[in-house]
Amino acid sequence: MHGVGDVRFFDRIARLYDFVMPPAERERLLDGLARADRPVDHVLDVGGGSGRAAVALETGDRQVTVVDISRGMLSRARGRGLSCVQADARRLPVASESVDAVTIVDALHHMPTQRTVLGDVARVLAPGGVLVVREFDPETLLGRATEFAEKQFGMGSLFTGPDDLARALERAGLDTQVLDRGFGYTVVGVKQENN
Repeated sequence: MHGVGDVRFFDRIARLYDFVMPPAERERLLDGLARADRPVDHVLDVGGGSGRAAVALETGDRQVTVVDISRGMLSRARGRGLSCVQADARRLPVASESVDAVTIVDALHHMPTQRTVLGDVARVLAPGGVLVVREFDPETLLGRATEFAEKQFGMGSLFTGPDDLARALERAGLDTQVLDRGFGYTVVGVKQENN
């Protein structure tokens, strides 16, 4: 195991990461953000690493802050001119109900105690705010191959299918919807006024 959230692995490969990973799927992320019941001006990209998703989402009107525990990955994100915070996703250093949206792109499976992560994300979302999660489905052929490969690298990855993830978001108090399925899938959860 490479440590909490596989951080040691990502610190080591940070310089190569963007060469081996494809760009974030901007349209799918924007579709998820469009589900918010409020304007989306401030986004936290939790587990955002080198800033792949943040680059895809940042506009002149929208502030995206990359939150990651890996110093090496955040160094890459800062090199892209992105706002960054080093933090553990289980204890986000953000005031309650202070952000319009949170994205977690290809990263939740690296986070230990995912239930705690999702609970803290629900805490920081303002009412009407949305959580957009892009993940790999372990029930697909490519998902099984990804899961196998990460185990070979010694990662502590915990992959979840879209329906199980949707249930986890519901337990965190979010109104949830699976937007798309396949090797890469998208689940969103919206925080309601009374949560």
